[in-house]
Amino acid sequence: MKAFEWTNATSVAEAVNALKSAAPPADADDLARPIAGGQDLLTTMKDYITRPTRVVNLKSIRGLDKIESDGKGGLRIGALVTLNQLEDEPTVRKNFPGLAEAAHSVGTAQIRNLGTVGGNLCQRPRCWYFRLEEVVCLKKGGSECYAATGENKYHAIFGGGPSYIVHPSDLAPMLLALGASVDVTGGNGKRTIPLDKFFTLPADANVRRENVLQNDEIITEVIVPASKFAANSTYLKFKERDSMDFAMSAVAAAVTLGPNKTVTDARIVLGGVAPIPWRVPKAESALTGHTMSQELLADVAKVALQGAEPLAKNAYKIPLTQTLVRRALAKAGGLA
Repeated sequence: MKAFEWTNATSVAEAVNALKSAAPPADADDLARPIAGGQDLLTTMKDYITRPTRVVNLKSIRGLDKIESDGKGGLRIGALVTLNQLEDEPTVRKNFPGLAEAAHSVGTAQIRNLGTVGGNLCQRPRCWYFRLEEVVCLKKGGSECYAATGENKYHAIFGGGPSYIVHPSDLAPMLLALGASVDVTGGNGKRTIPLDKFFTLPADANVRRENVLQNDEIITEVIVPASKFAANSTYLKFKERDSMDFAMSAVAAAVTLGPNKTVTDARIVLGGVAPIPWRVPKAESALTGHTMSQELLADVAKVALQGAEPLAKNAYKIPLTQTLVRRALAKAGGLA
């Protein structure tokens, strides 16, 4: 790990200033970085994937670790709220069960006790080429995504190219399904970003970044609006190791039901299959207006995977994700 300066910020403004005032780096990997739980950042620093000259501690800022009602049935979740705190909050478990499930699915209890909501949304890719210090891949300033023709078992089947990473966050698909947004503060002031505008595809933006945050910006709060489908939400995740692992595929689903289990609204977002949480509006439309049945869900699951472009070693993700879509919708719709 490269030597670095440590700063304990006592306010959001102080954190932003510390990030902004760090010496200009020679390389993008040398930028000053914020740290909260540190579960991801410290790993990348130990492997010399990131080499920040300054690390700005956000845990010393008071007031960002609260879960509060917005007075309208929605939630305001501080960026420093831990994953354990989120999954144990009674209001979340009752009114946003899918969000509690997503938080619970992350790592181990020890990891969830340290990991934060903001940090989970801003994780770096788990691609083994990206994580190897000796490999200078496209995400690290090189000229090639080695996963495209190499070992790509865990990589993208949607939205890939020129990089084929998948986004590792479990909270992101569920929060996107719930219509969440993030409050962000930086050197140019505050802004609110809908979560469907927060993450970026490699082909549409800087391939070395996964979201629209500027280097001097930090997430301060996640806003989850009230919705009719939040109470009928769920998150299902398939992983190789049951005890702790990242998603090989995941599905966040939420539905609103009318008379006779007719679907009046639906949200379906896939995780572990694309560089961003991957919403499938065609599958939502195929479900909406119809009566819940196992036959319908099987058809909707096929629609959800239309357009998938698997690489040489990850075509298994298509039937796997179809099964998760079907099971998640059955659970959310009361058929399971």
